Amino acid sequence: MENAKISQSLQLEPSDNFRLSDFCGECDQHLRQIEQRLNVEISNRGNQFQVTGIKTDVKAACAVIKKLFATTEHELITPEHVHLAMQDSSIDQLLNTSEEETKPTDVAIKTKCGMIRGRGGNQQDYLKKIQTHDVNFGIGPAGTGKTYLAVACAVEALQTEQVRRIILVRPAVEAGEKLGFLPGDLAQKVDPYLRPLYDALYEMLGFERVEKLIERKVIEVAPLAFMRGRTLNDSFIILDEAQNTTTEQIKMFLTRVGFGSTAVITGDITQIDLPNEKISGLKHILKVLHEVEGISFTAFNVRDVVRHPLVQRIVAAYEAYEQKHP
Repeated sequence: MENAKISQSLQLEPSDNFRLSDFCGECDQHLRQIEQRLNVEISNRGNQFQVTGIKTDVKAACAVIKKLFATTEHELITPEHVHLAMQDSSIDQLLNTSEEETKPTDVAIKTKCGMIRGRGGNQQDYLKKIQTHDVNFGIGPAGTGKTYLAVACAVEALQTEQVRRIILVRPAVEAGEKLGFLPGDLAQKVDPYLRPLYDALYEMLGFERVEKLIERKVIEVAPLAFMRGRTLNDSFIILDEAQNTTTEQIKMFLTRVGFGSTAVITGDITQIDLPNEKISGLKHILKVLHEVEGISFTAFNVRDVVRHPLVQRIVAAYEAYEQKHP
């Protein structure tokens, strides 16, 4: 029977008390987190573990346990590590493919603050496509890492001198509220809209380095409306929140890409802040360019959300509601 419970034994090696304590967490909180999320029961004595539950859940839990224990060799485990490990171990993937097939080729981005790796098949695929295509689209809900990974690729390309500059672009569309007049020069007016991109840059390069690169125009902040008439060569260009572009704007942006440049366009077509009469350029472009050679598309879904577990459940609830009430 598919719903019959089974038990599977695991022996974690080496039998290192410090690593085992780190893996289990204070008062076994990490084990309880796995139990709650994957609907299994976990018991252990020393490095001997017993996992009980439905077969698919047990298989996923065992994959998570092995992955997390391996992590303890290099770093201390936190509840965030546990959550992200469970994101990587998709139950559907474990069911439908062999264990070897579920191990994606590891793509790692080297930054000043350490290595950044794609979590799960979709993020790994996204990174590979960015490295091999000139124009890339990352589309999906909030929290799936599409913008963060694009910034990581841009930083790596700059550090390895594949490009001469990074250009950050975002449409200045108010997210439902009226912001009124914003004081300051052009960069200061656009800064609030680009904050997520800045935060990722600060994390990867450090605040002082980013500020110096901005002063030298190596990192450039450009409102989408000011891109017209330019040709961007040897650049890594990121257009964030592309769902808030019009059809004319996104066409204009894509025709700015020059020789030696890579463009990444990210957006979430479920969170469009354009006036009702305007058609989202991102939604339109998916129909226009889906068969054009040299352009990659990565579709993220609720399983790829790497924020707090509640964010994943919120996104799933909205998707379910919108399917019932189109």
